[in-house]
Amino acid sequence: MIKEIVLALSPFEATQNEIVRQAIAEAIGIKQDRIEGYRIHKRSIDARSKSKGVQIIQTITVFVDEPFQERAPFDPELKDVHGAPEVVIVGAGPAGLFAALKLISLGVKPIILERGKDVRSRRRDLAQLNKQGIVNPESNYCFGEGGAGTYSDGKLYTRATKRGDVGRLLELFVHFGASETILYETHPHIGTNKLPHIISAMRAAIEACGGVIHFDKKVNNLIIKQGKLVGIGTEDGAQLDTNTLILANGHSARDIFELLHQKQILIEAKPFALGVRIEHPQALIDSIQYHCALRGDYLPPAAYSLVAQAKGRGVFSFCMCPGGIIAPAATAPGEVVVNGWSPSKRNNPFANSGTVVTVEDKDFAKAGFAGPLAGMHFQAMVERKAYEHGGANGNVAPAQRLQDFVANKLSNSLPDCSYLPGLKSALIKRVLPNEVHQALQAGVGIFGSKLRGYLTNEAVVVATESRTSSPVRIPRVKETLQHPQVAGLIPCGEGAGYAGGIISAGMDGERCAAAAARLVLGANA
Repeated sequence: MIKEIVLALSPFEATQNEIVRQAIAEAIGIKQDRIEGYRIHKRSIDARSKSKGVQIIQTITVFVDEPFQERAPFDPELKDVHGAPEVVIVGAGPAGLFAALKLISLGVKPIILERGKDVRSRRRDLAQLNKQGIVNPESNYCFGEGGAGTYSDGKLYTRATKRGDVGRLLELFVHFGASETILYETHPHIGTNKLPHIISAMRAAIEACGGVIHFDKKVNNLIIKQGKLVGIGTEDGAQLDTNTLILANGHSARDIFELLHQKQILIEAKPFALGVRIEHPQALIDSIQYHCALRGDYLPPAAYSLVAQAKGRGVFSFCMCPGGIIAPAATAPGEVVVNGWSPSKRNNPFANSGTVVTVEDKDFAKAGFAGPLAGMHFQAMVERKAYEHGGANGNVAPAQRLQDFVANKLSNSLPDCSYLPGLKSALIKRVLPNEVHQALQAGVGIFGSKLRGYLTNEAVVVATESRTSSPVRIPRVKETLQHPQVAGLIPCGEGAGYAGGIISAGMDGERCAAAAARLVLGANA
């Protein structure tokens, strides 16, 4: 028989095959020699009970008196599309790449135009940004092959399960080189050190099937006649005829939003989250979450997820990075933007998380901004203030110790921090809008009551976390996913306002690819 059971084991026990087999036998009430094999289906950490200690909760499929079945191999069903009808994709982030793979599986040739560089070449620009504070506007943490997620962690969990097949996307990642553990971990994570190789493998598969990827190809024009897309122009003077375009430009492509606005193509201001990134010593978060002095060798670095209502706003942690690093995510000179990432082992000595509140039309209007680009201009205003108060030497960021932040006190010194460009002691209230600052102060105080030890001056607040999602939505018709004014234009992913992370962006890319295939293949799609 094949039976599914749930086991709760200590972190050490969960790593020992013989102990797991014995626990399975006891749970089912059989002898061990009847177990032909087992496969983990789900795995999570339960650290709620101080008396029981930390437990690893595993849902396991057990094969009893029956041959063990390996996990069925995944077939992405990629086809040869060298001579197939074409669809153009702007952007090689997760939305664009998964759209390309889906098009290939449907018998359509993708042509990807990416403004940035390939993953290997991006590294030099990121090194220059981290060490010298020099921003390449076309090659940075946001722009380039793989998009923002490639060098910003690779977290793969999502709540958007109704939008597509999460399992299929995880299987695709495994097919291209990710560990099989992402198929059953509650919070799957690849790691910035491993993602570039996976993205390179995806590109190789796309090109082997007949797809084409052009790097350093920045789109600067959409050619529209009588309400229909007929072509696009690029900054190098080239023009490409096409009547089907998946626009997967990403949440930081402000020039694309401005282009659409200039051409009077309907776009809308969209709420987004704004705040700071807070970094603690990882050992402190471990002791708080695991209720122990030392984590030990069998537990991963601890994470947290916090939500509070404060000053009439929701305050929440975002993109928590255990064993992580705070990175400079600016896309233009004169702005300071921070983000976070972790390597696959999550073995750095710090834990950081975005801590943010939602801002919307009323906030944009109060700052003097109106119209569809109001949120974008509001976002840019805050990033410029962060640059002004951080110091003009590269991407030095304004910062306060956490208790000082709550008390509106300028920090006399700052703790060690993972942010390589460096920190400058400053009052964060001079960077953030007043309502955002007050909500964050109150929210952090509530977090401190939830996690004893969280509110400490060992932690540092770094401004500003502002690229949480797109400040613009590009509308589309629900049935066709095309823009309501421009036939053949399919807005896609985070940049269009329909995703928030690698998995949701990938799922939206697949949906948009299916819509594009229907346009070029008709009834054969």
